[in-house]
Amino acid sequence: MELEEKAEEVLESLWIHHEDTGNNYLPIDEVEISYREGIEQLVKVSYVTLSEDIVQLTDKGRPFARNVVRRHRLAERLLADVMGTGDQLMHEKACKFEHLLDRGLDENICSLLGHPKVCPHGKPIPPGNCCQLQHHQGQRVVSPLSQLSPGQTGRVAYIYAPEVEQLQKLTAMGILPGAPITLAQNFPSYVFHIRETQFAVDEEIAQSIYVRLVNPENIGEAEAVERPRRNQTIGKLAQRLGLR
Repeated sequence: MELEEKAEEVLESLWIHHEDTGNNYLPIDEVEISYREGIEQLVKVSYVTLSEDIVQLTDKGRPFARNVVRRHRLAERLLADVMGTGDQLMHEKACKFEHLLDRGLDENICSLLGHPKVCPHGKPIPPGNCCQLQHHQGQRVVSPLSQLSPGQTGRVAYIYAPEVEQLQKLTAMGILPGAPITLAQNFPSYVFHIRETQFAVDEEIAQSIYVRLVNPENIGEAEAVERPRRNQTIGKLAQRLGLR
């Protein structure tokens, strides 16, 4: 059964509330009024229960709520890293985008972005099946530095650093979103250039630097064929979102 957008928004609210508080329920007055119509559909399919003005996520509903949040955060990542959408528009457009990502398309987007672990706001992106099979995926527009080939060039898309100290170290090196970056070698350490400065890091650090590839001469024949199709798909999505 296909869920209405309002029902999906309720599931998303419940998942985020659980992330923030550890509780899998919400008082109904904390659910946006415009979304409350979706509760009835969720009750019918047993994704939530409604008792004494409390909306509670069920075990049956958890994977669906997880998937809604995954699609929303992947949409934010795509909007930020590929389409260059500013923060003010990002949430609004991502809310529309998540409902356009049919099952399977979200995995294509995830693979395209290099299986990101967090959204632009630092919230975790629940992994999908594609993340377990990522070594078998095709070309990407965003990839960890550790998976680039020597000579590949791009710009830093974002940094995934769970530890504050690691993030501070990277930013002190000038590794900031938008900075041009080129990988020089990948063994025994990862040597790369940020503008005129050269750095060497271990694999763990290299895995935390996500790069948006912008070096057309380094793409293979398959990618040369696939890129126009991919850009066309992204362009159509952008038009539907009012970004172009």
